[in-house]
Amino acid sequence: MPKQLITPQKLAAMIDHTFLKPTGTPADIERLCAEAREHRFFAVCVHPSEVRRSVELLRDSGVAVATVAGFPLGQSTGAMKTAEAREAIALGAREVDMVLNIRALARGDLAYVESEIRAVADACRSAGALCKVIIEACYLDDAMKRSACLAAKNAGAHFVKTSTGFATGVSVTGATVADVRLMRLTVGPDMGVKAAGGIRSLATALAMIDAGASRIGTSAGVEIMRELERGVA
Repeated sequence: MPKQLITPQKLAAMIDHTFLKPTGTPADIERLCAEAREHRFFAVCVHPSEVRRSVELLRDSGVAVATVAGFPLGQSTGAMKTAEAREAIALGAREVDMVLNIRALARGDLAYVESEIRAVADACRSAGALCKVIIEACYLDDAMKRSACLAAKNAGAHFVKTSTGFATGVSVTGATVADVRLMRLTVGPDMGVKAAGGIRSLATALAMIDAGASRIGTSAGVEIMRELERGVA
């Protein structure tokens, strides 16, 4: 989507307004949901323990509630991730962002990687929810990024996602334009690509969209919308 054509309504409808910090208070979730309702973001993304309250706060708003599974390391079993997804959906989540097992990916066990994604994706699909797969791109070389994206696509996930934002020991832990472009080229035009991690300005969000992102995960959604409304790109 060319930068000059994006409207506040279109941009808001691409944002997952996110609060996944390890600390926080009920007031933080109340504020997150109020902001999402005001700006008509696509979704809020919260920890599983905050799904029920978020659903209540967003009732009749049109804003979805998303959550995470296997977060942030991806090292729980596929069965555990699937159980997390099912419980979250039962509590009202409409999207689940699961973390791929990058150790299994690194050792070349694509059958396992696909099997755990498929289990979560099937649980989501059977309940009318969406499954996003976080590949934690900062730990992967380009060949592994392609393998991760193809595994997610083959397993029936709805989106691939760049990052948790919690990676350590690397210089870039969030989304990059290059990664989003590679992911889009790998999965093709029909699968979702979510850019997340370190997106705190309008210019960065628009660069991710130009590279092929169809969803933006950010805790700075309000600031980004204010920039757009002021005409600052």
